[in-house]
Amino acid sequence: MRFPLAVSFSFLATMTLAQNQPNTVLVMDGSGSMWGQVDGVAKITIAQEVVGNLLSDFPDEQGLGLTVYGHRERGECTDIETVVPPAPGTAEQITNAVNQIKPLGKTPMTDAVVAAAEALRYTEEKATVILVSDGVETCNPNPCAAAQLLEEAGIDFTAHVIGFDVGADPEALAQMQCIADETGGQFLTADTADQLTEALTQVAAAAPEPEPDPALVPTTLSAVIEGTQTYVDGPVLWELTSNTDTVLSDTEGNPLEVELPEGSYTAIAYSTALELEMTKQFVAIGDAASVQIVFPEPQETARILAPETAVAGSSIQVGWEGPDYDEDYIGIGAVGADGANMWQNWAYTSSGNPVELLVPPTEGPHLIRYFKREGREPLGETEIMVTPVTATLSTASEAPAGSEITVDWAGPDYNDDYIGIGKLGADGASQWENWAYTSAGSPATLTVPAEPGDYEIIYFMRQGRTPLERVAFTATDVSARLVAPQEAAVGSTIDVGWTGPDYDDDYIGIGRVGADGASQWENWRYTRDGSPIEVLVPASPGDYVIRYFVRQDRSAIAEIPITVTPVTAQLIVPETAEPGSTIEIGWDGPDYADDYIGMGLAGEDGAAQWQSWAYTKSGNPAVITVPDTPGEYVVRYFIRQDRSSIAQATITVE
Repeated sequence: MRFPLAVSFSFLATMTLAQNQPNTVLVMDGSGSMWGQVDGVAKITIAQEVVGNLLSDFPDEQGLGLTVYGHRERGECTDIETVVPPAPGTAEQITNAVNQIKPLGKTPMTDAVVAAAEALRYTEEKATVILVSDGVETCNPNPCAAAQLLEEAGIDFTAHVIGFDVGADPEALAQMQCIADETGGQFLTADTADQLTEALTQVAAAAPEPEPDPALVPTTLSAVIEGTQTYVDGPVLWELTSNTDTVLSDTEGNPLEVELPEGSYTAIAYSTALELEMTKQFVAIGDAASVQIVFPEPQETARILAPETAVAGSSIQVGWEGPDYDEDYIGIGAVGADGANMWQNWAYTSSGNPVELLVPPTEGPHLIRYFKREGREPLGETEIMVTPVTATLSTASEAPAGSEITVDWAGPDYNDDYIGIGKLGADGASQWENWAYTSAGSPATLTVPAEPGDYEIIYFMRQGRTPLERVAFTATDVSARLVAPQEAAVGSTIDVGWTGPDYDDDYIGIGRVGADGASQWENWRYTRDGSPIEVLVPASPGDYVIRYFVRQDRSAIAEIPITVTPVTAQLIVPETAEPGSTIEIGWDGPDYADDYIGMGLAGEDGAAQWQSWAYTKSGNPAVITVPDTPGEYVVRYFIRQDRSSIAQATITVE
């Protein structure tokens, strides 16, 4: 690789003078050969010091630019960059940029001259390039032809060439001499830092002295809102062209004060806030000119920042800029969802910036919009592609009805996602009999429905109850067996043997024949209490059924009949007693747990009205305190189970 350093200097004070004098760009090579040394000093270091010294007192009113190549990529002939566009007062900026160059790539010497010429708009204006090179071109095969084309296409293009530490390389010398000759420039050589400084100073001095400034017209450029004299908010960038040249480009200000030679101009004002460009033609003449460009009244807008894609059902952060009126909101909906009620999920702007937005469960193109609450007017939007989300399920293909199974799953595990089991074709979520939340982990534990048959196990995304995966499942028959006496006395306790699934909270119940509702089953015991279990016989005689119930839906899977026979009791009661006294009552009866003998006014059937009583477990005879009020009373033997009376006798209190 070789080390070329290209510099162009322009000595122009105004844009008008640029029509008659060459503009300026400094093109510097950052190729790897710049690490070569002259007198023990790297060429890049020499170049940086020479350029820094030359620019230390460079006039601020003169325009200067910088182009660098070979400084970013190794082995790329296209690595050319205009770091500083030509403009007045850039000397310090260019010096800093040159000092930061780290040599790296190849040496596209000829293309560097072409890039500098294009930056100088050489086909429209005079332009001069000063090329400093230490060797032969490594990219363009014909520098001479390129220089000839530049000369033919340019208004007044000149390339001065300085051979730095070239030595006696005939090919390099011939190429450099040809570039200078074809463009009417000078060809000089330099072997030391001092000679390089002298050569650069000599070719820079070849530029003509600036001509006197023409008479200028003070001109005010302003951008205002229609119907008012209010300036447009935010930065306004101006472009100003005369009949032949661009006078201003991307110059900020509102108002903007400029001085222009007399003539006709076109002003283009761009409002960054309104994202709108307006144009006006005017003439600068006389003592002063005022140019006002009118912009239409701005419409309310909003800006949305969101990812380009998101997984269905996930949560994303959405940034926004907008008016943030009360109850403004950000909504997401499928493309074509024009009605506000079709926007599936939303978040109020009052909740912060960015907002957390729930992505819909359906895949496909969607829009995220900023809605003004008043009239639900959309102020801004951006597109987002919702990608599908998947899940997997793995479990046994069948299990007994009412049993518990484990289901291995993988899926998004969004908030309140769940695994459900239900009948085939049961599309409504309310028909899914049993479920488990994915938040409980994998595997999930599911209870098989109590009714045998074909079912489906499905992974549901909670949002919209969207099914992500399903597997078929069969609930097989389950049975039980009961062993109990064929008959038993009212209120007694019997042993009931059983075999069955013994699921959690299964139970054995005894009730009237035809009592299908679980609430009519008078007495029961959980199967977890063992086999056999003690069951309390109802207090009323008659035909009953003992059944094994699966707790899940109280379905009976086994039953046997039993006849409940009456039970009797006898009482031995005195005929009379004094109020408040204590009497003994002899009795004979079943003496079930908490049976009792009560005394109350004749005709009072409610147990709560029995004024005195004694538990049979307290012994025989029972001791009862007589009520304080005289009258006819009844003494009864009560079975505690449902307070049914099985014997009675009368007594007079006097």
